[in-house]
Amino acid sequence: MTILTLSGSPSATSKSHRILQHIATELRARGNRVDSLSVRELPPAALLAADAGEPTIAAALARVARARAVVIGTPVYKAAYSGLLKTFLDLLPQDGLSGKTILPLATGGSLAHTLALDYGLKPVLSALGARHLLASIYVVDGQVKLVDGQPLELDGAVDQRIGEGLFRLQEALTPDDRAARPPLPEHAPAGDHEPLAVRCGA
Repeated sequence: MTILTLSGSPSATSKSHRILQHIATELRARGNRVDSLSVRELPPAALLAADAGEPTIAAALARVARARAVVIGTPVYKAAYSGLLKTFLDLLPQDGLSGKTILPLATGGSLAHTLALDYGLKPVLSALGARHLLASIYVVDGQVKLVDGQPLELDGAVDQRIGEGLFRLQEALTPDDRAARPPLPEHAPAGDHEPLAVRCGA
C-alpha cells in the first residue's frame, strides 16, 4: 500500500511543496510507504496538450492509480487552486480517484481564500470518485517559516492540524492497508470532532 503526496505548486520552494515534504517524512516515520509526485517536474508541453500517452505523464498517472491514499498540496492564487494541479487532474480518468482516501492541503496569503478548497478543489476530487475526502488543511503563509538549509518551521496550530490530519488518514485506511498504526498523538482529539483551528473542510 502506497500513500502518494501530490504537489501542484509550480515552485520547488513554495510553502505548500515544503509542507508536503514534511508530511511525507512524518508518514515514513510511521512506517508507511510514501511516493512523492510533483506536477511541475512533468513535461509541460505534454501537460498542456493533455497527452496522457506521453511516457512520463503515463507513468505519473499510473503512480496515482497505484496509491491507496493521496495527500494533495496546492498554493491558492486569487481564490483558486493552482492551474498546474488542475491541468494534471484533468488528465485522470473519470474514476481516477475511485476508492482512494484524499487529504487536501493548501497555502494562501490570507484566510479569505479558505473556501477555495470547498468550492474549487473538493467538487473536482468528488467527480473523480474519491471515496473518502478528509477534512482539508488550510495554512496561511504567515504560519510557515522557510529558511534555506533549515528545517521547516510551522506555527503550533498548523503543526497540530497536520498531526490530526495524518492520524485521520491512518485511521481511514483498512487494517490490511496500514503499514503501521501509530498511537494517538497527544495533541489529537479522542473524539471525531473537527479541529478547533480555522481550516477549510473538504
